[in-house]
Amino acid sequence: MNRICADPLTGEKIFAIKGLCRTYGEGAVEVKALTDVDLTIFRGEFIVLLGPSGSGKSTLLNILGGLDVPTRGEVWFGGQDLSRASENELTAYRRRHIGFVFQFYNLIPSLTVRENVALVTDIVTDPMPVDEAVDRVGLSPRRDHFPSQLSGGEQQRVAIARAIVKRPDVLLCDEPTGALDYQTGKLVLEVLEHVNRAFGTTSIVITHNAAIAKMADRVVYLGDGRVQRIETNAHKVSPSELTW
Repeated sequence: MNRICADPLTGEKIFAIKGLCRTYGEGAVEVKALTDVDLTIFRGEFIVLLGPSGSGKSTLLNILGGLDVPTRGEVWFGGQDLSRASENELTAYRRRHIGFVFQFYNLIPSLTVRENVALVTDIVTDPMPVDEAVDRVGLSPRRDHFPSQLSGGEQQRVAIARAIVKRPDVLLCDEPTGALDYQTGKLVLEVLEHVNRAFGTTSIVITHNAAIAKMADRVVYLGDGRVQRIETNAHKVSPSELTW
């Protein structure tokens, strides 16, 4: 079923990016990962970053997540200037506001589902109850299982539960379905959609898969380190309707 998208222009800005550049190396080996990127992201949006390898998607995500800093330009999270933040300030920002989901799950093999999720609750002041986070991703019956006893999709859902138990303002996902088959990938996307809808979590997803763009509020197309265009979906498609 199609769902009418909210107009992001009526919402609250959560990220304001102006003239963002990121360069690695220098001289003959200089690589311009991002060049003059301007972008505004609104609270509660579901954004898909689409583009080929080397287009700057991961670099942009890392800067938004406080894992990297720009060479030039500004990145504002609400009233905080991330481009001028100290390492301690960036660490606090990541702990309080950001949840990460990567292509590979990075679970601790010797810990159960519940224990993997509980790991991060010590670094935040108001975590979600661990069992609620596990239930939100549909893994309550598997909470006492170890990663080796789970499928790839189940492990990715554990990673999502670990990210959302912090109650983050922003969920950053780098190819969350890249290592999964078609049906399992759709189940993971359904979980991400649920988190975005149920909690109003601003969700930013990197993918090479153009079909996933149909479930986004807006799609940011990157190429050669620049924003090539931004498209707004008049109607969002649910993950169960996606085909690729």
